[in-house]
Amino acid sequence: MSEPKRTTFMGIVVKDKRDKTITVSITRRVKHPLYGKYIKRSTKLHVHDPDNRAKVGDKVSIGQTRPLAKTKFFELLTIEDK
Repeated sequence: MSEPKRTTFMGIVVKDKRDKTITVSITRRVKHPLYGKYIKRSTKLHVHDPDNRAKVGDKVSIGQTRPLAKTKFFELLTIEDK
């Protein structure tokens, strides 16, 4: 049986103060419903980083996983840029 496809995102680490957790900001462009102009929207996600490898400013790839805490549903896959 194959593993289900999981959601992955790219983002920037904005906070790394907590143990084994980082906060990642995901930026996306959406079209305004009335005016048609593209605007930036961002979302902050809490991400599991078991080895505390990621630091503020790193570009990271994250993937969805089972709930690890009340607000933590993603885990660190790779660090793209330091």
